[in-house]
Amino acid sequence: MDAPARDDLPPATQEHPYSLTNRRSSRQVLIGAVPVGGDAPVVVQAMTDTDPDDDVATAIQCRELAEAGAELVRITIHTPSAADAAARVRDRLDAMDCAVPLVGDFHYNGHKLLSRHAGCAQALAKYRINPGNVGRGDKRFAHFAQMIEIAIERGKAVRIGANWGSLDEQEMAAAMDANARLAQPAGADDVAVDALVKSCLDSAQAAERLGLARERMVLSAKVSRLPLLCRAYRQLAAAGDWALHLGLTEAGMGRQGTVASAAALAILLAEGIGDTIRVSLTPRPGADRREEVRIAWSILQSLELRFRTPAVVACPGCGRTTSSYFRELAADIQDRLDERMRLWRSRHPGAERLKVAVMGCIVNGPGESRHADIGISLPGSGEDPVALVYEDGRRIAALKGSRIADEFMAIIDSHVARKFNL
Repeated sequence: MDAPARDDLPPATQEHPYSLTNRRSSRQVLIGAVPVGGDAPVVVQAMTDTDPDDDVATAIQCRELAEAGAELVRITIHTPSAADAAARVRDRLDAMDCAVPLVGDFHYNGHKLLSRHAGCAQALAKYRINPGNVGRGDKRFAHFAQMIEIAIERGKAVRIGANWGSLDEQEMAAAMDANARLAQPAGADDVAVDALVKSCLDSAQAAERLGLARERMVLSAKVSRLPLLCRAYRQLAAAGDWALHLGLTEAGMGRQGTVASAAALAILLAEGIGDTIRVSLTPRPGADRREEVRIAWSILQSLELRFRTPAVVACPGCGRTTSSYFRELAADIQDRLDERMRLWRSRHPGAERLKVAVMGCIVNGPGESRHADIGISLPGSGEDPVALVYEDGRRIAALKGSRIADEFMAIIDSHVARKFNL
């Protein structure tokens, strides 16, 4: 039976609301050689967790994060020794032919460190300033102004990064008092979000009055709860055309942090909000810091905003797929594709958009494989023991035996060489 017609459905030809061409416009900020905002793609960034004084370990981790796909890397600068180390990190990265721009994360004493350590101030491409802890009372604006003036003098970008965990106590108290006097006071969380956004916007406007152009500013207003985060960024996006950095602060560990970050960033990006993102995962001891970069790219790729490596579509398995072979093959092919991209990125641009399907039985296998660029439908329980291969919607082979993985990968290699040649 045909579905009833609905007037509220968009035309079939309408673009996805989150396509790059429909993103909300913002000023473009150049951070090092990396454009953020405007018509630039959403930029992925990460942050190191090494000892800031250890320039060797920090430089190595910066390079690892960059190789994983981080286009900006933030480092902690909280002491004079960390400030001195920042310049050495930049030198080491340049020696390793790694041009990833560095962002300095300053809290409390950034005005002193930037003014007293010229090498640090010059090595960084962007300064992160938290308006909630740049200073107290009369000193607050003086410290803020000092950092902004250094950024202007050296031609650096600034992220005004407000965080609801470090809101200025006086500002928060004033907001709560004003709310309490209303006939219908808002909830404490709503007041906190509004105060957070106000702090960020007030600081941005103060920076403009000091002479910092919007083309040098990125704003963020981070909270740790998804609904409140969305509210904060919607307010920021409606208030002006600043470039925006997205991130769910203190997202958590493992599965919880991944799901929370993906949900929050996907909602905002789908609304056209956001120019650069970070997934702030709490890693388990000894875990790979690069995981936050991979997840950020997976979010962008799922939204079809950007692509970094071909993704394998695979079914979850069921009683028809009693063998674990299709799961092993899917993992094997994904690993091989990740490895191939080291070469394909330079030799076969566009290969990152390749869609590969590895399916476990006849129910969805042939159909899903036809929808992919290259797909393989493995035999399920009780089915003919051959694996059907499809390319561009056509069946081209039937594989069997112990070399299915190698033969399937050879077909993928041939497809990429033919379709994505320079």
